[in-house]
Amino acid sequence: AVTHTPILLSTVSKDWLSFSSSCSRLRQIQSILTQSSKSQPDGILCILGIDSRYNEGCRELANYLLFGLYNQNNNDFEKTGFPEEVLDDVIILIKPDSVHLYCNPVNYSYLLPYVAYWRNLHFHCLTENEYEDEEAAEEFKISSFVDMVRDCSRIGIPYSSQGHLQIFDMFIVEKWPVVQAFALEGIGGDGFFTMKYELMDVSMDLWKTYSKMDPVSLEDLLFEDLMTFEHQWTSFFANFDTEIPFILELSESQAGEPFRSYFSHGMISSHITDNSPSRQPFVLFGNHSSKENLDSGNFNFPSEGHLVRNTGVGGSTAKHMVVQCVSPKGPLACSRTYVFGTTHIPYLGNRLLSQIYAAVVEAVLAGIACYAKTSNATKSLNIEISFCFRIIPLDNEDSLYLVKTAAMTIYDIPDLLGGRGCLGSVVFSESFLASQIFIKEKDGSINTETSYIILTAAIPRYVSWLVSISIILDSSQAMPEEGKLYFFSDGILFSHPHHGSITVSKNHMDSIKFYDGDSTSVVAALFIDFKSSLLVHLPVQLHTPSNFLMIGLFPKSKIYKAFYSQVFSSWKQTNSGISLKVVQADFLSVEQKRLFLQHFAVSSISREPVMRAHLPILLQQSESIPVSNAENKVVITIITGLPGCHSSDLSAFLVTFNKEYGRWVVYRQTMDSPECFSAARFQRYLSSVLESQQNRSARQSSYSRKKMRLLVVLQGYTDVIDVVQALQTHPDPDVKSSFIIGTISTCVEPLSCYMEHRFLFPKFLDQCSQGLVSNVIFTSHTTEQRHPLLVQLQSLIRAANPAVSFILAENGLVTRNEDIELILSESSFSNPQMMRARYLMYPGWYDGKFGAGSVFPPMVQICVWFSRPLEKTRFVTKCKGKNLEGSEPTPSGRSLWKAGTSPRALRHERGALRHRSLRSRESRSAGTPGLRAIRHPGERGPPRLYPGPSSPESGAHADAGCGRRGRGFVDFRGRAARSVESGSSCSLPR
Repeated sequence: AVTHTPILLSTVSKDWLSFSSSCSRLRQIQSILTQSSKSQPDGILCILGIDSRYNEGCRELANYLLFGLYNQNNNDFEKTGFPEEVLDDVIILIKPDSVHLYCNPVNYSYLLPYVAYWRNLHFHCLTENEYEDEEAAEEFKISSFVDMVRDCSRIGIPYSSQGHLQIFDMFIVEKWPVVQAFALEGIGGDGFFTMKYELMDVSMDLWKTYSKMDPVSLEDLLFEDLMTFEHQWTSFFANFDTEIPFILELSESQAGEPFRSYFSHGMISSHITDNSPSRQPFVLFGNHSSKENLDSGNFNFPSEGHLVRNTGVGGSTAKHMVVQCVSPKGPLACSRTYVFGTTHIPYLGNRLLSQIYAAVVEAVLAGIACYAKTSNATKSLNIEISFCFRIIPLDNEDSLYLVKTAAMTIYDIPDLLGGRGCLGSVVFSESFLASQIFIKEKDGSINTETSYIILTAAIPRYVSWLVSISIILDSSQAMPEEGKLYFFSDGILFSHPHHGSITVSKNHMDSIKFYDGDSTSVVAALFIDFKSSLLVHLPVQLHTPSNFLMIGLFPKSKIYKAFYSQVFSSWKQTNSGISLKVVQADFLSVEQKRLFLQHFAVSSISREPVMRAHLPILLQQSESIPVSNAENKVVITIITGLPGCHSSDLSAFLVTFNKEYGRWVVYRQTMDSPECFSAARFQRYLSSVLESQQNRSARQSSYSRKKMRLLVVLQGYTDVIDVVQALQTHPDPDVKSSFIIGTISTCVEPLSCYMEHRFLFPKFLDQCSQGLVSNVIFTSHTTEQRHPLLVQLQSLIRAANPAVSFILAENGLVTRNEDIELILSESSFSNPQMMRARYLMYPGWYDGKFGAGSVFPPMVQICVWFSRPLEKTRFVTKCKGKNLEGSEPTPSGRSLWKAGTSPRALRHERGALRHRSLRSRESRSAGTPGLRAIRHPGERGPPRLYPGPSSPESGAHADAGCGRRGRGFVDFRGRAARSVESGSSCSLPR
């Protein structure tokens, strides 16, 4: 299906643009790092402000990712009152599946709305109190920079801005202040930056990405660039709004001055270097529009001697002119052919040129429509014309999401009537943008849903000169024309200063309908379907394939009042066979209501297919999702969170509190697994649950016959999208169709969120993602709702997921019935807004193709078993003893985290995480059942604690408790941190 929607009807909401385009732009940059190239970089480094000596390439990349936040004309920063060096204090390192962002507490709040949606985002930021120490803040910036690039070997630099290519010099980069500081002893990276890492310029790869349109850049184009572009045409037409003698004396130089000034001034700061004739403005009269002159491209200094009165055949008055306007800073360009004379009965004039031009217009528009459907430039303009012509092909080298210009020129048209030479050439072009969504049908086949928008359609395609009750005459293809309207019993007379008089007799009408919006802001309209016999009485520009005209009457105008008082009743009761019919708004074309921007907002995100049933939801045409046999499906309630978040306590509370609600099956992620989440294990568990349900006897108790619900409890660094995709990609379609996710909730223990400063534990923000998580449950500080830490985390989570619900549940105990209903909702996950967000933020999620990215820093979960009942008092006393006193990090840079159920982050110093660590000697730990202290060969420092013999557990299990065989948990940070955690009741002290 192909739709063409008039532009500027409406725009997509800012909320829609913000999160989808923010994530999409980041993925576009990350795609540079995943290209199949031997020399591709491991990351792209962007340093702003004085730390990069105000490098323009870095600022351009930041503006692309942050939607112009650091533009020079952005006055928001100036209003803050903070100095520029504080606001520009930003370092961004983009990796293939993550982003590291250094900032300070001042610009953090300005950056957060733009970056909170990014996947696997790692903040390197001090708290307000820590930032007060200037020396410590500078050391933190350097150590953060060192940590950010530690895992890289090749780093890309956005060295040059668009249109200002500079020869890449890595020694210039070495002179950037923060890069110089990399070599400082003690806090630096132990060597020069350019000697330790291979640097490469990625500017040209970035420019290709910048040129691709997305909803935000399209909105800027429509409401900024296009408005300026259209203003130049208004200035151009003003030159011809004069009396006939003065028009005859106009020169090409005078007529084209608005286009040349607009173009030349804009090119001073433009990044576009194309100087071909198709990218230059011109105005050429009559036979001066020859192929030779059009191909020369020398339009900078047009002749003052080429006038309207002397550029026709044999020095006579020109019969037409060709014009082109080009945006110097953007992709917009369009050309037109306008006529000096008239083209309809009772005038004959330049009918030959007008007919040729009308055919050219129709061919180009048909080519655009065909291209939008096929994405094939050759098929779309495969036209043969008897005259010499040139076709400018539609470029499809990089992507569908580029603004293109479709153009056609017919050169050197001979004077067939006079036979005295050449009349000149005819040109026409339009800038347009196509949108294509891949649709997956029920049978697995892939089809496309396409749409397109002609960006320059508002520029009049037909205008003539030489041949005020305000009304508008319009057709589906023509541009509105304003003039005087006279009503008669048998027809209409329309008088226009450029076209002369146009008569529309009822003898040539098939029907006439009237729509009145009955509002001061809605134009009333007459819709006329006419016979082909009327075409010779209409100017060529009003010819349409559907033989349709619309006459608009402005509400409360004189003509509107006169129509009702003198015309309406008589036309409605006429006996001539054609009577006036009143229609409602539904008569208006559905195509006129569809918004291209809505379509493009979906298609520009990804090339991954969309399910046919979900397309109306994505295009906001429907707010209901068809679900077959939903009542027969097993509802899955997912509760997730970081270690120590009390998700197990919450799940136990829900099962106990809601025993009468249904039959519960609980899946708990095993903590002794080397993986954060095993999709294969989860899929096997789902199969076993379904098999168990199907094998139950029909003679069961009433309790057993209750509807079964599955509660999935995930406590760790699991990315929620992995769990969703595990269900979506289940190899057994029967199992997949038997389960449905009801809701996903995330437990948050405020003291367990930050490792240090504002460096979050892995996957924290991803566990609160929009489109997946409906509820965030805070499990501590619930009695201090204005606690600074709680308020700060709520602001962070709200920025990442504006629609999420906040629930207070101290230690996992929910106190309000409405909160329990939110957590146990059976439809929250299938909410249309949630569905829309999933497709936009996780392209390919429905088919399991979205890559969640790895856990960083790497976390290893180790289960520690106790072989005899735990004496809690004695154990806690020993933990407080010398064996747990802090020690220096090992020479390898590894440090240990000491934490309880709610681990706390401690101090960061000189690039390593320092805090209390478990220090144990083999002799001291020998008396602790189930714990073994092991030092790996070649490793210095204190030995590590490892579990003794243990027995494996299944996927679904219960938490350990005190006074019985139990277990604790130890989380190791691969390079910089580790943590220790006990069972739910046997917690180590913080």
